[in-house]
Amino acid sequence: MTGAPGDVTAAVEAAFRQEWGQIVATLIGLTGDWDLAEECAQDAFAAALRVWPRDGVPRRPGAWLTVTARNRATDRLRRERAGRAKLREAALTAQDPAQDLGQDPASADEGGATASGVADDRLRLMFTCCHPALAFEARVALTLRTLAGLSTAQIARAFLVPQATMSQRLVRAKRKIRDAGIPFRVPPAHLLPERTAAVLAVLYLLFNEGYSAGADPMRQVLAGEAIRLARLLAGLMPGEPEAGGLLALLLLHHARRATRVDEAGELVTLEHQDRARWDSAEIEEGVAVLDRALRRGRPGPYQIQAAIAACHATAARWQDTDWQEIAALYGRLARLTPSPVVELNRAVAVGMARGPAAGLELVEALEAAGTLEGYHLLPATRADLLRRMGRAAEAASAYGRALELAPTGPERRYLTRRLQEVGGRP
Repeated sequence: MTGAPGDVTAAVEAAFRQEWGQIVATLIGLTGDWDLAEECAQDAFAAALRVWPRDGVPRRPGAWLTVTARNRATDRLRRERAGRAKLREAALTAQDPAQDLGQDPASADEGGATASGVADDRLRLMFTCCHPALAFEARVALTLRTLAGLSTAQIARAFLVPQATMSQRLVRAKRKIRDAGIPFRVPPAHLLPERTAAVLAVLYLLFNEGYSAGADPMRQVLAGEAIRLARLLAGLMPGEPEAGGLLALLLLHHARRATRVDEAGELVTLEHQDRARWDSAEIEEGVAVLDRALRRGRPGPYQIQAAIAACHATAARWQDTDWQEIAALYGRLARLTPSPVVELNRAVAVGMARGPAAGLELVEALEAAGTLEGYHLLPATRADLLRRMGRAAEAASAYGRALELAPTGPERRYLTRRLQEVGGRP
């Protein structure tokens, strides 16, 4: 039975989101050639757009696409003349494709079952993309290209760099993997904590780039991809609590996304967000994921940050927020990962839990240390605490400094309103 064009297109798009990383990972594992894997995966999806309208969408689209991509790779290797390529071909065709894909041979023509070992292949690909030998920017770009399937142009736009720059970044990363002999594998046990931290850091950066992007649809894609990849990682590493902690953190933040700006694009603070519009399903899932992670042992930084996010997400009203708990959690986080930004967040929580004077004392200590020079949220926090203490003139001065440093339009407009509220002029 043929499919309606719209239905087929939707099926191909859904398969792309769900299967791209699996297919590329499988082909890289078989051929060792990253460019070949991507090109053959692209060919498979192009073939689906031609064949599925005529033959119908397969019962298992991922297996159909994997077999097709693998066949394309086999054909490409056959056309190469080098002896090394012939060796690759021998390895590639050593097994029957249907058997290697875990299919019932009788159903192979229908694109039968999903690929065996695909989950392991995707985990290997994730760790390879995030190998510490690669520059951090390269890890991010390679993860988006190979696991999420974003084009070079899309990644360049998301990170506000020229396409040629991003293309070179990807080329250098793949060359580094090849020339340095970086293995396509999950690291051995003694290296796993360090390497897992690198993967988590990449996914967290991806989410933050998308979450703070405002209305740019392309950059917003990053937040969704980060959640999808974090969900994959948590599922593949159920014994790693921090993988669950990161997933919980992303879900709990993302649940509030629709309320962070109003219809005019203006920033809405947590205090004034419409909690009825928060995504209750994401909050429920995030809390459940966090609970499972916390049961596995001493909490790590992502679990503690997720616990802070859960305090906000589960408070029915702003007034119900447990600021004492949040301040205590920031204290634990500061001991685990000492950071001036964490200390600034602790100052905010302390200011809410014990009064603005207590928070201001911590802010002034940070100012004296000079570690957050040029960071707009430091004077913005000082200004808010001073405003709450009734020291309007000092608050206006601090808001003016924050306004000079604010990086985005919505933040500048928010600070301008605050400045005017205390009698200052922008």
